[in-house]
Amino acid sequence: MGFEIGIDIGGTFTDAVCRAGDGSFRRLKVASTPDDPARAVGTALDRLLPEGAAEVVRLLHGTTVATNAILEGKAARTGLITTAGFADVLELGRMTRASNYDLVFGPQTPVHVVPAERRLEVPERIGPDGAVLLPLDEAAVAGAARALAAQGVQAVAICFLFGFLNPAHERRAREIVAAAAPGLAISLSSEVDPAIREYERTCATVFDAALKPVLDAYLGRIEAMLAARGVPAALQVMHSRGGLLGAAAARARPIRLTLSGPSAAAIGAASVLREAGHAAGISIDIGGTSADIAVIEGGRPVLRQDGSVAGIPVRVPTADVLAIAAGGGSIAWLDAAGGLHVGPHSAGADPGPACYRRGGTRPTVLDASVVLGLVDPARFAGGTMPLDPEAAAAAIREQVAAPLGLSLEEAAAAIHRITNAALVEAVRRMTVGRGSDPRALPLVPAGGGGGLHAAAIAEELGMDRLVVPIAPGVLAATGLLEAPLEHDAGQGFFRAVEGIPEAELRAAIEGLTARCAAAMARDGARADATEVSAEASFVGQGHTLQVGIAPDSATPGADLRAGFIAAHRAAYGHTRDAPVRLVTLRVVQRAHPRGVALIAGQGAAGPEGERRAWLGEGFTAARILRGLAPGAVLAGPAILETADSTLLVPPGWRLSAAATHLLMERAAP
Repeated sequence: MGFEIGIDIGGTFTDAVCRAGDGSFRRLKVASTPDDPARAVGTALDRLLPEGAAEVVRLLHGTTVATNAILEGKAARTGLITTAGFADVLELGRMTRASNYDLVFGPQTPVHVVPAERRLEVPERIGPDGAVLLPLDEAAVAGAARALAAQGVQAVAICFLFGFLNPAHERRAREIVAAAAPGLAISLSSEVDPAIREYERTCATVFDAALKPVLDAYLGRIEAMLAARGVPAALQVMHSRGGLLGAAAARARPIRLTLSGPSAAAIGAASVLREAGHAAGISIDIGGTSADIAVIEGGRPVLRQDGSVAGIPVRVPTADVLAIAAGGGSIAWLDAAGGLHVGPHSAGADPGPACYRRGGTRPTVLDASVVLGLVDPARFAGGTMPLDPEAAAAAIREQVAAPLGLSLEEAAAAIHRITNAALVEAVRRMTVGRGSDPRALPLVPAGGGGGLHAAAIAEELGMDRLVVPIAPGVLAATGLLEAPLEHDAGQGFFRAVEGIPEAELRAAIEGLTARCAAAMARDGARADATEVSAEASFVGQGHTLQVGIAPDSATPGADLRAGFIAAHRAAYGHTRDAPVRLVTLRVVQRAHPRGVALIAGQGAAGPEGERRAWLGEGFTAARILRGLAPGAVLAGPAILETADSTLLVPPGWRLSAAATHLLMERAAP
């Protein structure tokens, strides 16, 4: 019956929610602190913690620290120890280019993370069947460790050829490095990414090692904050596939945190859709810096096995989220030919948009929203951050309207249209581009800006239904409260399943399950769900399909073969009778939170008013509401303003309120 707190860090705002044992909620948004994201967490705790801090039973956190460390080049100084002859795997990559037509382009592989002088080789060799072909040269490993320490590295990645089939050499190398150069963070490829493809496995291992000192320091600062405030709950962190990890597990494999925040929002959107009676939908979380689009299927966010950061493969299971630079802080600018663009650069939290009055002078999407009357300057962020409409107007007038010969309102509307076009295209990529029809799906707008753009996106795509969370501006933080504690373990095989005894596969599943259960126990939990899956292909194929296996199957090999044949037919429209290769076996265990309940109770409608706002093709008089009681119905044109977001209800749309969500539908033409 204690308090549960979820805190999610975004590029512009840090969102927090506190749920009490009686189901009541408190929520807030505070400005993010890019120089040290932990400071914003401390601010949120100070404003959100109840008097009985000792009664906090869960403290959950979603963060972009891991991703930002990679993108901004702030990861730890890292070295690589690898098999003799393979030091350049990280530089060769896949010999592909991100753009075929750029005359000048930067590195296409993460050579900046581990340059040549910090990639050292040692004699050893594991064969493709896992047999030891050349014993590990332990003296060479010790020498490499000392040489890297002399270069000032903070972390070491160890990636040996076929180490995922037989990790003995990697594990022994870790012991030697720890003894020869104490204090270095160490990551093994056999633990980070136990699968084929040397380049992808090396990338994941290098990034994991480079993130360990960063995440260790960051999580340590937050744990110190909790201790200083008398919070007894252990810190748990959202990882990329939509589950939670204890802080110790997050430190052990930080590569799993690269899409922490967007995954939390997708989890929250899935819960809202389920409450509204939908198993599938599209969520679009628009914050101050970016917009994150995710597809929900079967009541859960769709997962992918091949994530990436800045175009570099980071092969860990992640929620399938597409992030684009289309947030409220995205900057509007003119190119040399006078063309208007929005993004990818953002004003961020500091100095922020021009209307923040913090030194920012560039016009942004939020400035356009203020000029168009879509956002009330006095009530932004619940009234905690009043905006300056004159500063917004001046920035757009001087840098967009005047150069293009437009009126102030026309320029602001153009900024919105360009932003909406980018958002529509992103939704198309995630739906039409993958063979699904967005018109059959509801749209879930989230983030502080989701409700400002949702109706325009839906109209362009032919969608006629929006499922709106009660508190969309803090949906990512809410999703943290609804996410399960989750641990996974994997093992590489790379063998034809027909040649693997069923007893060996059963033993492997039992071993992986035991590893997950032990990790659960370290976090003080017990799993209530176990999922077994395999990456498999026909022998000779280069790409794999994922196949589920019953955890208690007596014949996992036969089930895998049958499942793969069916999956291949569903994916490609044909199949064949040929040997099936088991590439990787994986077990995932989850412990779901008890008594999960969405934020409910929008409350009775507050004082109504009217404001001139741009809804569609021009200005119109829109009703302004501060709340909508369950059962109430509202017809557009109207604007619903809450403490964390603004929802536009254009003409032709109708909004109805339920206890845990709002349903917005478009009238039939």
